[in-house]
Amino acid sequence: MNGQPDIVIIGSGIGGATIASALAGSGADILILEAGGHIEDRPENRDQRAIFQRGHFRPKESWYEADGTSFNPGNYYNVGGNSKFFGAVMVRYRREDFAEMAHLEGVSPAWPFAYEELEPWYGRAEQLYQVRGSLGEDPTEPDHSQPYPFAPVPDEPPIARVREKLKRNGLNPYSLPLGVDIDKWLGKAKTPWDAHPNSFDGKMDAETAALAVALQHPNVRLQTGSRVTRLETAPDGKRIETVHYVRDGAEQSVTPKLVILSAGAVQSAALLLRSANAVHPKGLANSSDQVGRNFMNHNSSAVLAISPWFRNDSIYQKTFGFNDYYLSDGEGRPPLGNVQLLGRISGRILKANLPRLPEWLLDRVSAHAIDFYAMSEDIPHPESRIMVDGERIVLQWVRTNWPAHLMLVKKLKQALKAAGFPIVLSRPFDKRTPSHQCGTVRMGDDPTLSPLDVYCRAFDHQNLFVVDASFLPTSAAVNPALTVAAQALRVADHITSKDLAA
Repeated sequence: MNGQPDIVIIGSGIGGATIASALAGSGADILILEAGGHIEDRPENRDQRAIFQRGHFRPKESWYEADGTSFNPGNYYNVGGNSKFFGAVMVRYRREDFAEMAHLEGVSPAWPFAYEELEPWYGRAEQLYQVRGSLGEDPTEPDHSQPYPFAPVPDEPPIARVREKLKRNGLNPYSLPLGVDIDKWLGKAKTPWDAHPNSFDGKMDAETAALAVALQHPNVRLQTGSRVTRLETAPDGKRIETVHYVRDGAEQSVTPKLVILSAGAVQSAALLLRSANAVHPKGLANSSDQVGRNFMNHNSSAVLAISPWFRNDSIYQKTFGFNDYYLSDGEGRPPLGNVQLLGRISGRILKANLPRLPEWLLDRVSAHAIDFYAMSEDIPHPESRIMVDGERIVLQWVRTNWPAHLMLVKKLKQALKAAGFPIVLSRPFDKRTPSHQCGTVRMGDDPTLSPLDVYCRAFDHQNLFVVDASFLPTSAAVNPALTVAAQALRVADHITSKDLAA
């Protein structure tokens, strides 16, 4: 790579790594700037006391609420971003998620295009992330133009028994589409993968799947330890001219032709706001005054079902979910959300939330329990927003649709009791857990209402794209990783045909 790069990608999570993989074959000089480093292959990666009790991997930073209260967020800064710790669920938004949908507490707006527009890139993303899945089990599954590339990860025996009980009771459990090579993962250590960091151990995260493809090309370079601090526009404010970053304590800069911002829904919005100048006093890409607004974070709860007659000796557990309450509550009323298994909960994990109870007792409880994750849509709200105060990130989360989530948890508890679990407990996740943050730099058709067009190009700056979960117009009620990857591939094709071909 000689001189200045053609393209700078800021961040190597699902959005940044995926678009890099698709642009790599163009021959353009591509520099990926990543604030963190690689997850090393260390014992802590599978040490549940280190991960959950001691917070070994949590960032050493604080965010702030609007009243000044600080909290430690659960976001990660490393090559591969949050996907290094994700549950590897690579599921498509449902067709209905792209249309306007009425909820108990408001309306989720329509996307600027239909599901059919994104469908081909969903298929490509499933190939890239080597998704394991099965069609025909979930009535809400939208049409696929090609099958999953691999068969689903198998249920372990106790999990298969619970799946069968739910099915007999009229529900439609389906195999979760997962980006994980289960044999490789278990070959390293017999633990679940959900919330456990991955160091090329079998999980198909942004680094091991997409970035690995990109870095096979000599025109792509990854530079770690490079925290971008500001984007500088040309004097007329129409183009991003310079990317400023700090590496090893020294301020540096590059002047690319195109800038792709993929730092995550919170950090991307914060960077645009911090980059305000005389021409753009409210921040870059922000003539709509929508940057930072419409922050969404799924309403989610852990649900623990316990029975003295159930013995759970599974290792990884996370293999099925059900959407019987996704498009409605099951009785013709507004939708409630998605249910899926959590990774296997142990006494070591429970101890992090129940510190007064002995670990041996929690191990006994978990041996007779199965763990679910209930997830409901958070509807975009203009006052739910990311703001900056100098270097501080201020999060003002206006949680919406919470009554629907409580109804989903109630429905799930009833279903689990009917399946033979007399004790069912639940615990909601709070803002310290990044439950699929999105929406802060949303795309749309109208530049007065959205910072980005339908190809994630900033209306205000023709050489700036924002490709991470911040572009999502809605949160839906499923994991967003595959949708971010699919749109990244779509945007890459657009850049290749329009910008790089010019």
